Amino acid sequence: MKILIYGINYAPELTGTGKYTAELAEWLAARGHEVSVVTAPPYYPQWQVHEGYRGSRYTKETRRGVTVRRAPLWVPERPGGAKRLVHLASFALSSLPSLLRAAMRRPDIILVVEPALFCAPAAWLAARLTGARAWLHIQDFEVDAAFELGLLKGAALRSMVKRAERWLMRRFDRVSTISNRMLDLALSKGIDSGRAVLLPNWIDVNAITPLAEGGDYRAQLGIPDNAIVALYSGNMGGKQGLQILADVARRLNREDRLWFLFCGQGPERAALEEKCRGLTRVIFLDLQPAERLGALLGTADIHLLPQRAGAADLVMPSKLTGMLASGRPVVCGAARGTELASVVSRCGLLTPPEDAVAMAEAVRKLSYNGQIRETLGAAARQYAMAHLHVDAVLGAAEREFMAIAKSKGRAAPAGTQASEGDV
Repeated sequence: MKILIYGINYAPELTGTGKYTAELAEWLAARGHEVSVVTAPPYYPQWQVHEGYRGSRYTKETRRGVTVRRAPLWVPERPGGAKRLVHLASFALSSLPSLLRAAMRRPDIILVVEPALFCAPAAWLAARLTGARAWLHIQDFEVDAAFELGLLKGAALRSMVKRAERWLMRRFDRVSTISNRMLDLALSKGIDSGRAVLLPNWIDVNAITPLAEGGDYRAQLGIPDNAIVALYSGNMGGKQGLQILADVARRLNREDRLWFLFCGQGPERAALEEKCRGLTRVIFLDLQPAERLGALLGTADIHLLPQRAGAADLVMPSKLTGMLASGRPVVCGAARGTELASVVSRCGLLTPPEDAVAMAEAVRKLSYNGQIRETLGAAARQYAMAHLHVDAVLGAAEREFMAIAKSKGRAAPAGTQASEGDV
């Protein structure tokens, strides 16, 4: 089977969409499929092109059996509404020649990853020109999220953009996304249920385990062995509402056993560091190499997962899979009734989004009760084992890919669920 994957994010980015797109491509290549990727130079989450790459050049490389073509793009230092749109448009335009060149190999499937929706029209057109099946995989509903979070504004603009989004999504042979609520949202946009596929994010439960020791991180960072560590690890951007973490740490500043470890990069990190100034038990780390992720997550006694109000059913935080696999409890800011809240309620404590008082109290409560931490952590691990293991999730996705690839030249068969889980 020949698969062409098209998206703005890819390895060696360590977090978010790029991580999962690369893992999907490499898993399929290891299974013997011919996989190629059209993407941008890595820039996320730092919002600057990584060392060793150039943002102004076309390049081609092979990574772990995958042919990777990279097209230029413009990367703003601080992405805002208009700047973000120009950023996305720059890649959509510059990558078109690379996409058409890759499509000349006549793939069975062209899979485009959202974000960025800007890439979807070209992916659909390339599929139609080459006879490939067109597949849209949604990691974030970026249009809805942009308006909900105030990145884009205006009723007229919202109506126009959502009509265009709806028209475009309905043209794809398959539309997949990463949670049931996000799948419901896709259906509400007019996607036929026979073309909708649940493809949740995954984790290698053998690489991230509760046995992973974080003692070396504690020693390196000067954290006492008996300390309770509350960890946030991931992108430091606008969707997360990260400034609440500084408020939580400040409210718990007198709890001498509590340490806070904030690991990641992104446009909101500098502001978060400034708000934490003077807090002696708050430590910042850059993103760690993938091979160190298990040890990093094992450093935590408690995972922190803030989320801005209104975003919980538009995005499913990709960092959640690692948190659950590590067998530690999660303190999460999410409104009850959202799918994020439904998942975390089984293995952590929920607080209202953007409520520093409630989140601080939840962290304090867990810090004093090792039995609750152990019980919730075991439930987190059990959930990851049952629903998120990489081979189960991607094995089901592979079967769906193969079914639709075999249907080239005739009506596409009805869609199926690409996981037996219920993330």
